[in-house]
Amino acid sequence: MGFDNHIRRGHPIVFGLLVFFSIVELAISAWLVTHFNKNHNNVSTTESNDARFLLFTSIWTTIFGLFYMGLFLHSASGSAATSILSHGIFLFFTWLFWTAGAAAITSELGGGLNCNHRGPYVYCGQLNALEGFAWVCWILTTFAIIVVAIRGFSAARRGDGLRGHLV
Repeated sequence: MGFDNHIRRGHPIVFGLLVFFSIVELAISAWLVTHFNKNHNNVSTTESNDARFLLFTSIWTTIFGLFYMGLFLHSASGSAATSILSHGIFLFFTWLFWTAGAAAITSELGGGLNCNHRGPYVYCGQLNALEGFAWVCWILTTFAIIVVAIRGFSAARRGDGLRGHLV
């Protein structure tokens, strides 16, 4: 019972933060992609491809995060879409996308840029922000998937299975 209350309170908070930071990432990556396309001043195709992939990932997370948050607020314990399995699948793919995107931009930037000595990179601050917010989204997604996994194990032990409701 106590864990149910934490889920009821925590789900909108965690998903709200995830959507918020995904929107921030969406804005940064869309700005970078627009400028790379218009000015052709990216250092490499990897730099622009990483920004495009993070744009996709942030759009994915924003749309599906809002969808899951809305469904959870509407019917936390009455829908197949709010099941542990459904949340687990969504969060697994989202976690894979954020892991790939954050790791790719980190690798491209060498762990981050020193904007005093940025070298060939034109949009130093924006690229650092892109990397930072990608890791913030990864952390939130990792936390959410761990909670869903714990909830799934406890539901399986109770006999509800993964099709059981999150709350």
